[in-house]
Amino acid sequence: MTETRRPRRGIIGYGTYVPYYRLQRSAITDALGTGGGRGTRAVASFDEDATSMAVEAARRAVRNLEANGSPFALDALYFATATPPYLDKTNANVIHAALDLPSAVFAADMVGSSRSLGGALRAAMGSPHPTMVASADLRSGRPGSTDEASTGDAGVALIFGNETDAPVLAEPIASASATAEFLDRWRLPAWNYSRQWEERFGEHAYLPLVTEAVDAALKQAELEPSDLDLVLVTGLHARAVRGAVAAAGLGAVTVGDDLVAVLGNTGTPHLGVVLASALDRAEPNQTIMTIHLADGADVGVFRTTDALANYTNGSPVATQLGSGTDGLDYNTFLTWRGFLDREPPRRPDPVAPAAPPSLRSQRWKYGFVGSRDESSGAIHLPPQRVSVKGGAVDEMEPVPMADVPATVVTFTIDRLAYSLSPPVVAVVIDFDGGGRFQCQLTDVNPDDVSIGDRVTMTFRKLSTAEGVHNYFWKARPAA
Repeated sequence: MTETRRPRRGIIGYGTYVPYYRLQRSAITDALGTGGGRGTRAVASFDEDATSMAVEAARRAVRNLEANGSPFALDALYFATATPPYLDKTNANVIHAALDLPSAVFAADMVGSSRSLGGALRAAMGSPHPTMVASADLRSGRPGSTDEASTGDAGVALIFGNETDAPVLAEPIASASATAEFLDRWRLPAWNYSRQWEERFGEHAYLPLVTEAVDAALKQAELEPSDLDLVLVTGLHARAVRGAVAAAGLGAVTVGDDLVAVLGNTGTPHLGVVLASALDRAEPNQTIMTIHLADGADVGVFRTTDALANYTNGSPVATQLGSGTDGLDYNTFLTWRGFLDREPPRRPDPVAPAAPPSLRSQRWKYGFVGSRDESSGAIHLPPQRVSVKGGAVDEMEPVPMADVPATVVTFTIDRLAYSLSPPVVAVVIDFDGGGRFQCQLTDVNPDDVSIGDRVTMTFRKLSTAEGVHNYFWKARPAA
């Protein structure tokens, strides 16, 4: 009897998101006389959180997949984060809606610690269907602490599928884990920072687990350490991360850049971000080992394929790290993180969006899907029943606009509107191919805005009121 070969399964697409703002660590030292250090950390803007960053990473993963000639379809979406904007509500549903996915696509959170990513990856690799793992964290620490300086904010999305879905870029060939219960890092739900036990104890607990998991993965893959082309080590326990390679007997292998010096340690998504950065530069038929330390050790071994040579990433990690601005004021950073309670504009506080209209306009509010008149071609933002050209009624078709570039036709600088980062820049934009819309412009110096600027849409948090996050779309300068 002929044995049927199972189709190859692995990473078929990926995308990352690094926020526009960077905080120079020296700015912390200048302000407090302590903490800080060298390099920069990525900082999510006042209108971003873990969910919005995961949306941006997921959108880039989808664009990359489609730009490389593969259709986008999902069976499931998992969101891994240690800093969920909601509890008792599924955050992954917002990502689901922003991607305008069919209701049949399953969405679920895996939250609570940076090991949540490992659980999501296991679920995706074990599924026979196309599955996306999206992850992001909004990292914080008390002013002057090591966490404040060493952590960072970012998002990543990895799409797993079979070779029948799309060319496989990196195939997992082994995985192993070692788990133990010990007190390393913890945070209660009401805290906005974590606490950590003494570092030497954590190192003592982690390193034997690393050795156990690495040995098991190598045995499963039938490899020797010398067969590895690259080893990537991540985790929030810096001392254990530094000692992991030697403890596992991998001292002679090439260790990849963990990006902490320029990005910061982004927590839950960090393994995915570092792996994506490695794939941006990897060549076919390379063997990459990943080691992640979080309440244990999780080890994976991936082998890149010939398809990687023809894969184009529209937003490589290195390109994103090289853009943005590193001039963020430390007091502004503290304000965005809630450590500095500053006087707001003397205007009414924002009002929470109501649930019924949000549900009725879900494709518009979250997916930025407008309507197009089938007879005249006029595009309506927001979607309308009656066309502005010809007056046709209920002769509309949906038109996704989130990925359509646009041009600023006029703008105003509002210094009185409520915002955690005044002034508010309001713009009127014309989309390529039709459609005009008024919205806020984010990630920009107000002095640099001009008519004719090219912009793209980005998923953001307009405000939070009465415990409800009001997500919608803003424009940002085109890269």
